[in-house]
Amino acid sequence: MGILYTIIIGAVCGYIADALMRNNGYGLIINIIIGIAGSYLGGWAFAQLGLTVNVGYPILNQIIIGASGAIIILFILGLIRSGSNRGSRRR
Repeated sequence: MGILYTIIIGAVCGYIADALMRNNGYGLIINIIIGIAGSYLGGWAFAQLGLTVNVGYPILNQIIIGASGAIIILFILGLIRSGSNRGSRRR
């Protein structure tokens, strides 16, 4: 049950992050991977900053933290993507 739970939470976090970051065009599988990685990144970042999330339901806490981490990942991927396109433009 643990791996299925992780995949479902990762998919939700990845979808939320993708929707908030203007639909970057990644597919479902990539969104799940970004959501799972974002959950780990968000948990680490919140712990390092000493922040906690308590909205009443543990699953919502995990989704908020995971989506926050996924947004950070998508932001960094967007910077990398735009940086690699700068040199290839012609005028």
